[in-house]
Amino acid sequence: MVYTHRQVLAQRASNMRRNMTPYERKLWVEFLREYEIPFVAQKVIGNYIVDFYSRRVRLAIELDGGQHYDPRQMRYDEVRSIYLETLEIKVLRFTNSEIKEDFDGVCEVIHAEVTKRRHDLHRIPLELIVCKS
Repeated sequence: MVYTHRQVLAQRASNMRRNMTPYERKLWVEFLREYEIPFVAQKVIGNYIVDFYSRRVRLAIELDGGQHYDPRQMRYDEVRSIYLETLEIKVLRFTNSEIKEDFDGVCEVIHAEVTKRRHDLHRIPLELIVCKS
C-alpha cells in the first residue's frame, strides 16, 4: 500500500500524541487540555507537525529538548516558524527546562498570548484559568 505524505505525517503525529515527552505531557495534562480555548496536540500543518495548536487563536506551541540546539535542527525550526508565520500562526517556543523549572511562568506567557489574540478574553485573569503545578 502506498501512503501519501499527508498520511505519513498524520500517522507520525498520532504516534507522537501517544508517546509525548514528560514535558509535553505535563503542559498538556496540567494546562492545555482543559484550557478555555481549545488546543490539540501534535497537529499537522502543511509539511510540519507542531507540538500544540489552537486554530481559534492561530497559536502554535513548541517544546524544545536538547536536540533543538543542534545547528541543523535550529535551521529546520527557523524555516518551520517562518512557514507558520506566513500562515499567520504565532509560534511560542519553550525549553524543557522552562517547563520543569517555571511551569507557572510558561502558563502565564501562553495565557497572555491567547489573551492578546482574542479580544473577548482581555478581562479574564489567569487565576480563573486551570493551571495545576
